[in-house]
Amino acid sequence: MTRTKGVTTKRRAGSEAPRGRGRPQVRSDEETRAVIVDAARHEFAATGYAATSIESVARSAGVSTKTLYRLIPNKAALFEATITNRMDRFVSQVRLKACDGDDIESALREALIACGELILDEDVIALQRTILSESKHFPEMAQTFYQKAIRRTESTLANWLKAQAERGLIAVGEADLAAGMLLGMLVFQPQRAALFGRAAVPGRKELERRASACAALFVKGCAVTT
Repeated sequence: MTRTKGVTTKRRAGSEAPRGRGRPQVRSDEETRAVIVDAARHEFAATGYAATSIESVARSAGVSTKTLYRLIPNKAALFEATITNRMDRFVSQVRLKACDGDDIESALREALIACGELILDEDVIALQRTILSESKHFPEMAQTFYQKAIRRTESTLANWLKAQAERGLIAVGEADLAAGMLLGMLVFQPQRAALFGRAAVPGRKELERRASACAALFVKGCAVTT
């Protein structure tokens, strides 16, 4: 019921009250899905795949389970979304770091830093521990991670190397093989130490140092000879 100039009127049943000035806009489905996926990533890393529930993810994301199910149908799809979402951002970043001039070593260094930031992320390391411990009961989880994360990372770097080889900046015969070797040089040692709890993941300065050393060694070995 409202009163205007002394006249009392009754609001029609079911009509909405006027929205107050400054009230925040309703979040889009795309934005809500991003919030859910981010919350799920943290939940999977912290509690494992088996212990993570749709209810706990919804609660962490601040949405209802009904909203979550409307946007993402089940836990398996939610797990896959946490991986593909991150990989999409990574692939975009590596493409943006394509070599603009002839300084292939600096460009490769930046591409390797992007790879290292993805692979040596604390949440990704925690997720790998979960996969290793639960893959016997949830083999589809390991398959998803291998195809969507490991193989896609390798192929993204391989495509980058092929593009630079086509421009005559480096001599690479088998780009897929070279990409695997590069990633091994860059992350195998610190990744293994972090997985087994023997050391923390390297910070930005250490990652940059490793990327610089790998890029210099690789470019020297793959120099174009005339």
